[in-house]
Amino acid sequence: MTTVRRLLLATATAVVLPPALLIGLLLMAAAQATPTCGRGQTVTAVPDMLAARTTDGTPITMGRVQLEHAATLIDVGATVAGVGRDGVVVALMAALTESGLRNYANTTAYPASGTLPHDADGSDHDSLGIFQMRPAAGWGSVAELMDVTYQARAFYGGPTGPNHGTPRGLLDLPRWRDLSPGQAAQGVEVSAFPDRYARYEPVAEAILDALTTASHAPTATSGDTVAAGPAPVPSVGVVRYPLPDNTGVRTSGFGMRTNPVLHVRRLHEGVDLAAPQGTPILATAAGRVVAAGPRGGLGNAVAIEHHLHAQAVVSVYGHIAADGTHVRVGDLVAAGDWIADVGSTGNSTGPHLHFEIRPGGLDHPAIDPTAWLASATGGTTPSLPAGLAACTTPAVRA
Repeated sequence: MTTVRRLLLATATAVVLPPALLIGLLLMAAAQATPTCGRGQTVTAVPDMLAARTTDGTPITMGRVQLEHAATLIDVGATVAGVGRDGVVVALMAALTESGLRNYANTTAYPASGTLPHDADGSDHDSLGIFQMRPAAGWGSVAELMDVTYQARAFYGGPTGPNHGTPRGLLDLPRWRDLSPGQAAQGVEVSAFPDRYARYEPVAEAILDALTTASHAPTATSGDTVAAGPAPVPSVGVVRYPLPDNTGVRTSGFGMRTNPVLHVRRLHEGVDLAAPQGTPILATAAGRVVAAGPRGGLGNAVAIEHHLHAQAVVSVYGHIAADGTHVRVGDLVAAGDWIADVGSTGNSTGPHLHFEIRPGGLDHPAIDPTAWLASATGGTTPSLPAGLAACTTPAVRA
Protein backbone atom coordinates (compact mmCIF):
# COMPACT_ATOMS: atom_id res chain seq x y z
CA MET A 1 0.00 0.00 0.00
CA THR A 2 1.41 3.40 -0.95
CA THR A 3 2.09 6.17 1.54
CA VAL A 4 -0.66 8.24 -0.07
CA ARG A 5 -3.27 5.56 0.59
CA ARG A 6 -2.01 4.98 4.15
CA LEU A 7 -2.46 8.68 4.85
CA LEU A 8 -5.95 8.58 3.38
CA LEU A 9 -6.96 5.67 5.61
CA ALA A 10 -5.51 7.42 8.63
CA THR A 11 -7.42 10.64 8.00
CA ALA A 12 -10.65 8.75 7.36
CA THR A 13 -11.00 8.15 11.10
CA ALA A 14 -11.19 11.87 11.92
CA VAL A 15 -14.20 13.08 13.88
CA VAL A 16 -16.54 15.96 13.10
CA LEU A 17 -15.32 19.08 14.88
CA PRO A 18 -16.61 22.64 15.30
CA PRO A 19 -16.10 24.85 12.21
CA ALA A 20 -13.38 27.06 13.64
CA LEU A 21 -11.40 24.13 14.96
CA LEU A 22 -11.74 22.30 11.65
CA ILE A 23 -10.19 25.18 9.74
CA GLY A 24 -7.58 25.55 12.45
CA LEU A 25 -6.59 21.92 12.17
CA LEU A 26 -6.52 22.23 8.40
CA LEU A 27 -4.00 25.04 8.42
CA MET A 28 -2.03 23.72 11.39
CA ALA A 29 -1.58 20.30 9.77
CA ALA A 30 -0.43 21.94 6.55
CA ALA A 31 2.08 24.08 8.42
CA GLN A 32 3.57 21.04 10.14
CA ALA A 33 3.67 18.69 7.13
CA THR A 34 6.89 17.50 5.56
CA PRO A 35 7.26 19.13 2.14
CA THR A 36 6.63 16.77 -0.78
CA CYS A 37 6.58 18.60 -4.10
CA GLY A 38 3.56 18.18 -6.30
CA ARG A 39 1.49 15.55 -4.47
CA GLY A 40 -2.05 15.56 -5.79
CA GLN A 41 -5.07 13.33 -6.17
CA THR A 42 -5.13 10.22 -4.01
CA VAL A 43 -6.39 6.74 -4.81
CA THR A 44 -9.40 6.18 -2.60
CA ALA A 45 -10.17 2.57 -3.54
CA VAL A 46 -9.03 -0.16 -5.92
CA PRO A 47 -11.92 -2.37 -7.04
CA ASP A 48 -11.49 -6.05 -7.87
CA MET A 49 -12.83 -5.49 -11.38
CA LEU A 50 -13.75 -2.61 -13.67
CA ALA A 51 -15.47 -2.67 -17.07
CA ALA A 52 -15.25 0.13 -19.64
CA ARG A 53 -15.46 0.65 -23.41
CA THR A 54 -13.03 2.09 -25.92
CA THR A 55 -14.04 4.83 -28.36
CA ASP A 56 -15.16 2.21 -30.88
CA GLY A 57 -17.31 0.42 -28.31
CA THR A 58 -15.00 -2.50 -27.60
CA PRO A 59 -15.60 -3.74 -24.01
CA ILE A 60 -12.58 -3.84 -21.72
CA THR A 61 -12.58 -5.66 -18.38
CA MET A 62 -9.70 -5.06 -15.96
CA GLY A 63 -8.88 -7.12 -12.89
CA ARG A 64 -7.32 -6.29 -9.56
CA VAL A 65 -3.69 -6.56 -10.74
CA GLN A 66 -4.25 -4.19 -13.65
CA LEU A 67 -6.07 -1.69 -11.45
CA GLU A 68 -3.29 -1.81 -8.83
CA HIS A 69 -0.86 -0.82 -11.59
CA ALA A 70 -3.24 1.98 -12.58
CA ALA A 71 -3.25 3.12 -8.95
CA THR A 72 0.55 3.27 -9.04
CA LEU A 73 0.45 5.49 -12.14
CA ILE A 74 -2.02 7.79 -10.37
CA ASP A 75 0.03 7.88 -7.15
CA VAL A 76 3.29 8.63 -8.97
CA GLY A 77 1.64 11.26 -11.16
CA ALA A 78 0.34 12.94 -8.02
CA THR A 79 3.91 13.43 -6.75
CA VAL A 80 5.21 15.11 -9.91
CA ALA A 81 4.40 18.81 -10.23
CA GLY A 82 2.92 19.71 -13.60
CA VAL A 83 1.41 16.32 -14.43
CA GLY A 84 -2.12 16.96 -13.19
CA ARG A 85 -5.15 14.90 -14.09
CA ASP A 86 -4.52 15.36 -17.82
CA GLY A 87 -1.05 13.82 -17.55
CA VAL A 88 -2.33 10.84 -15.61
CA VAL A 89 -4.95 10.22 -18.31
CA VAL A 90 -2.18 10.22 -20.94
CA ALA A 91 -0.13 7.73 -18.90
CA LEU A 92 -3.10 5.42 -18.43
CA MET A 93 -3.88 5.55 -22.17
CA ALA A 94 -0.28 4.68 -23.01
CA ALA A 95 -0.13 1.78 -20.54
CA LEU A 96 -3.48 0.41 -21.68
CA THR A 97 -2.32 0.47 -25.28
CA GLU A 98 1.17 -0.92 -24.74
CA SER A 99 0.48 -3.65 -22.18
CA GLY A 100 -3.16 -3.67 -21.16
CA LEU A 101 -1.89 -2.42 -17.75
CA ARG A 102 0.25 -5.55 -17.25
CA ASN A 103 3.88 -5.62 -16.18
CA TYR A 104 5.58 -7.74 -18.84
CA ALA A 105 8.88 -9.54 -18.50
CA ASN A 106 10.75 -10.49 -21.70
CA THR A 107 12.77 -13.60 -21.03
CA THR A 108 13.73 -14.02 -24.69
CA ALA A 109 15.61 -10.73 -24.75
CA TYR A 110 16.43 -10.51 -21.03
CA PRO A 111 16.23 -13.82 -19.11
CA ALA A 112 16.83 -12.00 -15.83
CA SER A 113 13.52 -10.14 -16.23
CA GLY A 114 11.72 -13.41 -15.47
CA THR A 115 13.23 -13.49 -11.99
CA LEU A 116 11.74 -10.08 -11.14
CA PRO A 117 8.09 -9.39 -10.22
CA HIS A 118 5.96 -9.53 -13.37
CA ASP A 119 2.47 -10.41 -14.58
CA ALA A 120 3.28 -12.17 -17.85
CA ASP A 121 6.10 -12.88 -20.30
CA GLY A 122 6.14 -10.84 -23.49
CA SER A 123 8.22 -10.97 -26.65
CA ASP A 124 7.97 -7.56 -28.36
CA HIS A 125 11.57 -7.04 -29.45
CA ASP A 126 13.42 -6.04 -26.25
CA SER A 127 10.54 -4.14 -24.60
CA LEU A 128 9.73 -4.47 -20.91
CA GLY A 129 7.16 -3.49 -18.36
CA ILE A 130 3.89 -1.63 -18.33
CA PHE A 131 4.94 0.96 -20.93
CA GLN A 132 7.02 -1.51 -22.98
CA MET A 133 10.17 0.58 -22.60
CA ARG A 134 13.47 -0.61 -24.04
CA PRO A 135 16.76 -0.69 -22.10
CA ALA A 136 18.62 -0.27 -25.41
CA ALA A 137 16.79 3.02 -26.00
CA GLY A 138 18.08 4.39 -22.71
CA TRP A 139 14.92 4.15 -20.62
CA GLY A 140 16.67 2.28 -17.80
CA SER A 141 18.14 -1.02 -16.73
CA VAL A 142 16.22 -4.29 -16.82
CA ALA A 143 15.71 -4.20 -13.05
CA GLU A 144 14.53 -0.59 -13.18
CA LEU A 145 12.09 -1.19 -16.03
CA MET A 146 10.52 -4.16 -14.26
CA ASP A 147 9.52 -1.73 -11.49
CA VAL A 148 6.16 -0.09 -12.32
CA THR A 149 6.94 2.92 -10.14
CA TYR A 150 10.20 3.53 -12.00
CA GLN A 151 8.49 3.22 -15.38
CA ALA A 152 5.83 5.72 -14.27
CA ARG A 153 8.52 8.22 -13.25
CA ALA A 154 10.29 7.67 -16.57
CA PHE A 155 7.06 8.15 -18.52
CA TYR A 156 6.23 11.44 -16.75
CA GLY A 157 9.84 12.64 -17.08
CA GLY A 158 10.52 16.31 -16.41
CA PRO A 159 13.14 17.76 -14.03
CA THR A 160 12.63 15.02 -11.44
CA GLY A 161 12.44 12.16 -13.93
CA PRO A 162 15.20 9.53 -14.03
CA ASN A 163 16.25 10.19 -17.64
CA HIS A 164 16.49 14.01 -17.66
CA GLY A 165 14.81 14.39 -21.03
CA THR A 166 16.63 11.61 -22.90
CA PRO A 167 14.48 9.71 -23.78
CA ARG A 168 11.71 12.27 -23.46
CA GLY A 169 8.98 11.83 -20.91
CA LEU A 170 5.63 13.59 -21.03
CA LEU A 171 6.83 16.75 -19.26
CA ASP A 172 9.78 16.95 -21.65
CA LEU A 173 7.44 17.38 -24.65
CA PRO A 174 7.13 21.06 -25.66
CA ARG A 175 3.59 22.33 -24.94
CA TRP A 176 2.27 18.82 -24.34
CA ARG A 177 -1.00 20.19 -22.99
CA ASP A 178 -1.73 21.64 -26.43
CA LEU A 179 -1.66 18.11 -27.88
CA SER A 180 -4.56 15.69 -27.77
CA PRO A 181 -4.07 12.95 -25.13
CA GLY A 182 -3.41 10.41 -27.88
CA GLN A 183 -0.81 12.67 -29.49
CA ALA A 184 0.87 13.22 -26.13
CA ALA A 185 1.06 9.46 -25.51
CA GLN A 186 2.57 8.98 -28.95
CA GLY A 187 5.08 11.74 -28.24
CA VAL A 188 6.51 9.62 -25.42
CA GLU A 189 6.08 6.15 -26.87
CA VAL A 190 7.01 7.01 -30.51
CA SER A 191 5.02 4.05 -31.83
CA ALA A 192 4.78 2.86 -35.42
CA PHE A 193 1.00 2.99 -34.87
CA PRO A 194 0.39 6.52 -33.54
CA ASP A 195 -3.40 6.51 -33.80
CA ARG A 196 -4.02 3.57 -31.46
CA TYR A 197 -3.69 5.46 -28.16
CA ALA A 198 -6.77 7.67 -28.64
CA ARG A 199 -9.21 4.74 -28.51
CA TYR A 200 -8.36 4.14 -24.84
CA GLU A 201 -9.17 7.66 -23.59
CA PRO A 202 -12.64 6.77 -22.21
CA VAL A 203 -11.16 3.71 -20.49
CA ALA A 204 -8.47 5.86 -18.85
CA GLU A 205 -11.10 8.36 -17.68
CA ALA A 206 -13.23 5.53 -16.27
CA ILE A 207 -10.25 4.17 -14.33
CA LEU A 208 -9.35 7.56 -12.90
CA ASP A 209 -12.95 8.25 -11.85
CA ALA A 210 -13.37 4.80 -10.29
CA LEU A 211 -10.15 4.94 -8.30
CA THR A 212 -10.15 8.55 -7.15
CA THR A 213 -13.29 10.65 -7.38
CA ALA A 214 -16.79 10.93 -6.01
CA SER A 215 -19.74 10.16 -8.24
CA HIS A 216 -21.29 12.96 -10.26
CA ALA A 217 -24.72 14.08 -9.13
CA PRO A 218 -27.28 14.37 -11.95
CA THR A 219 -27.41 18.15 -12.00
CA ALA A 220 -26.40 21.04 -14.22
CA THR A 221 -23.17 20.76 -16.21
CA SER A 222 -22.69 24.42 -17.13
CA GLY A 223 -20.53 26.98 -15.39
CA ASP A 224 -23.59 28.58 -13.74
CA THR A 225 -23.90 28.98 -10.00
CA VAL A 226 -26.65 27.09 -8.20
CA ALA A 227 -28.00 27.52 -4.72
CA ALA A 228 -28.70 23.85 -4.17
CA GLY A 229 -28.83 20.46 -5.88
CA PRO A 230 -30.98 17.37 -5.53
CA ALA A 231 -28.39 15.52 -3.44
CA PRO A 232 -27.88 16.64 0.17
CA VAL A 233 -24.56 18.25 1.05
CA PRO A 234 -22.53 15.71 3.07
CA SER A 235 -21.48 16.59 6.58
CA VAL A 236 -17.81 17.35 7.02
CA GLY A 237 -15.71 14.65 8.68
CA VAL A 238 -12.20 15.30 7.31
CA VAL A 239 -10.64 18.66 6.48
CA ARG A 240 -7.37 19.11 4.61
CA TYR A 241 -5.15 21.78 3.12
CA PRO A 242 -6.21 22.72 -0.47
CA LEU A 243 -2.83 22.02 -2.10
CA PRO A 244 -0.70 18.85 -2.02
CA ASP A 245 1.34 18.08 1.11
CA ASN A 246 2.52 21.51 2.25
CA THR A 247 3.06 22.89 -1.24
CA GLY A 248 2.27 26.52 -1.90
CA VAL A 249 4.07 29.70 -0.96
CA ARG A 250 1.89 32.34 0.63
CA THR A 251 2.37 35.49 -1.43
CA SER A 252 -0.62 37.61 -0.37
CA GLY A 253 -2.97 37.50 2.59
CA PHE A 254 -6.51 38.61 3.32
CA GLY A 255 -7.12 42.37 3.59
CA MET A 256 -6.90 45.72 1.84
CA ARG A 257 -4.18 46.00 -0.79
CA THR A 258 -3.40 47.54 -4.18
CA ASN A 259 -4.29 44.97 -6.80
CA PRO A 260 -1.12 44.32 -8.85
CA VAL A 261 -3.11 43.90 -12.07
CA LEU A 262 -5.83 46.56 -11.76
CA HIS A 263 -3.70 48.99 -9.68
CA VAL A 264 -6.65 49.90 -7.47
CA ARG A 265 -6.92 49.52 -3.70
CA ARG A 266 -9.54 47.01 -2.68
CA LEU A 267 -10.22 44.11 -0.31
CA HIS A 268 -8.33 40.94 -1.16
CA GLU A 269 -10.89 38.35 -0.08
CA GLY A 270 -8.65 35.31 0.20
CA VAL A 271 -5.15 33.96 0.60
CA ASP A 272 -2.84 33.45 -2.39
CA LEU A 273 -0.63 30.36 -2.55
CA ALA A 274 1.88 30.29 -5.42
CA ALA A 275 2.46 26.87 -6.99
CA PRO A 276 3.63 25.56 -10.36
CA GLN A 277 1.20 25.50 -13.26
CA GLY A 278 -0.82 22.29 -13.17
CA THR A 279 -0.34 21.56 -9.45
CA PRO A 280 -3.48 19.73 -8.26
CA ILE A 281 -6.04 21.73 -6.27
CA LEU A 282 -7.76 19.60 -3.63
CA ALA A 283 -11.19 19.94 -2.04
CA THR A 284 -10.66 21.13 1.51
CA ALA A 285 -13.62 19.10 2.84
CA ALA A 286 -16.57 17.01 1.71
CA GLY A 287 -19.31 18.99 0.03
CA ARG A 288 -21.20 19.82 -3.15
CA VAL A 289 -19.90 21.94 -6.02
CA VAL A 290 -22.08 25.06 -6.32
CA ALA A 291 -20.04 26.93 -8.95
CA ALA A 292 -17.59 25.83 -11.62
CA GLY A 293 -16.59 28.22 -14.36
CA PRO A 294 -15.50 31.81 -15.05
CA ARG A 295 -15.88 34.08 -12.03
CA GLY A 296 -14.77 37.62 -12.81
CA GLY A 297 -11.27 38.52 -11.68
CA LEU A 298 -10.79 35.03 -10.26
CA GLY A 299 -10.79 33.65 -13.79
CA ASN A 300 -11.83 30.00 -13.75
CA ALA A 301 -13.02 29.11 -10.26
CA VAL A 302 -14.73 26.37 -8.27
CA ALA A 303 -16.87 26.87 -5.17
CA ILE A 304 -17.82 24.02 -2.82
CA GLU A 305 -20.51 24.19 -0.14
CA HIS A 306 -19.74 22.29 3.07
CA HIS A 307 -22.03 21.59 6.03
CA LEU A 308 -20.49 22.00 9.46
CA HIS A 309 -23.05 21.28 12.18
CA ALA A 310 -25.85 22.50 9.87
CA GLN A 311 -23.97 25.70 9.03
CA ALA A 312 -23.10 26.29 5.38
CA VAL A 313 -19.49 27.22 4.70
CA VAL A 314 -18.24 27.70 1.14
CA SER A 315 -14.65 27.30 0.00
CA VAL A 316 -13.59 29.04 -3.22
CA TYR A 317 -10.63 28.14 -5.45
CA GLY A 318 -9.62 30.71 -8.07
CA HIS A 319 -7.31 31.26 -11.09
CA ILE A 320 -7.73 27.63 -12.22
CA ALA A 321 -5.86 26.67 -15.39
CA ALA A 322 -7.67 26.67 -18.73
CA ASP A 323 -9.22 23.22 -19.16
CA GLY A 324 -8.08 22.51 -15.60
CA THR A 325 -11.47 22.16 -13.90
CA HIS A 326 -12.32 18.53 -13.08
CA VAL A 327 -15.72 18.92 -11.39
CA ARG A 328 -19.15 20.14 -12.40
CA VAL A 329 -21.93 21.99 -10.62
CA GLY A 330 -23.81 19.47 -8.49
CA ASP A 331 -20.89 17.06 -8.02
CA LEU A 332 -20.38 15.62 -4.56
CA VAL A 333 -16.72 15.60 -3.53
CA ALA A 334 -14.72 14.23 -0.62
CA ALA A 335 -11.90 15.92 1.27
CA GLY A 336 -8.74 15.68 -0.81
CA ASP A 337 -10.49 15.06 -4.14
CA TRP A 338 -8.59 16.53 -7.08
CA ILE A 339 -10.99 19.23 -8.27
CA ALA A 340 -8.81 21.42 -10.49
CA ASP A 341 -5.29 22.44 -11.54
CA VAL A 342 -3.39 25.57 -10.51
CA GLY A 343 -3.30 28.18 -13.26
CA SER A 344 -3.18 31.92 -13.88
CA THR A 345 -6.55 32.82 -15.42
CA GLY A 346 -8.32 36.07 -14.57
CA ASN A 347 -6.50 38.94 -12.88
CA SER A 348 -3.26 37.15 -12.11
CA THR A 349 0.48 37.68 -12.54
CA GLY A 350 1.43 34.01 -12.45
CA PRO A 351 0.29 30.51 -11.41
CA HIS A 352 -1.23 30.37 -7.94
CA LEU A 353 -4.30 29.32 -5.97
CA HIS A 354 -6.58 32.03 -4.57
CA PHE A 355 -8.34 30.35 -1.64
CA GLU A 356 -11.37 31.81 0.18
CA ILE A 357 -13.64 30.78 3.05
CA ARG A 358 -17.20 32.22 3.08
CA PRO A 359 -19.31 31.25 6.13
CA GLY A 360 -23.02 31.22 5.36
CA GLY A 361 -22.81 30.72 1.61
CA LEU A 362 -21.21 31.83 -1.63
CA ASP A 363 -22.96 35.21 -1.56
CA HIS A 364 -21.80 35.94 2.01
CA PRO A 365 -18.67 37.94 2.88
CA ALA A 366 -15.33 36.15 2.91
CA ILE A 367 -13.23 35.98 6.07
CA ASP A 368 -9.52 35.61 6.72
CA PRO A 369 -8.72 31.88 7.16
CA THR A 370 -5.75 32.72 9.40
CA ALA A 371 -7.93 34.93 11.60
CA TRP A 372 -10.38 32.08 11.95
CA LEU A 373 -7.49 29.85 12.95
CA ALA A 374 -6.42 32.42 15.54
CA SER A 375 -9.87 32.36 17.11
CA ALA A 376 -9.45 28.62 17.68
CA THR A 377 -5.87 28.70 18.92
CA GLY A 378 -5.93 31.42 21.53
CA GLY A 379 -4.89 34.31 19.32
CA THR A 380 -1.74 32.86 17.74
CA THR A 381 -1.89 33.34 13.99
CA PRO A 382 0.77 31.30 12.19
CA SER A 383 1.41 32.06 8.56
CA LEU A 384 0.42 29.55 5.93
CA PRO A 385 3.19 27.12 4.98
CA ALA A 386 6.00 27.92 2.58
CA GLY A 387 6.95 24.34 1.85
CA LEU A 388 7.06 24.86 -1.89
CA ALA A 389 10.22 26.91 -1.45
CA ALA A 390 12.07 23.62 -1.04
CA CYS A 391 10.94 22.61 -4.53
CA THR A 392 11.03 25.78 -6.60
CA THR A 393 11.03 29.54 -6.18
CA PRO A 394 8.08 31.00 -8.11
CA ALA A 395 7.66 34.71 -8.67
CA VAL A 396 5.34 36.73 -6.45
CA ARG A 397 1.75 36.16 -7.54
CA ALA A 398 -1.30 38.38 -7.52
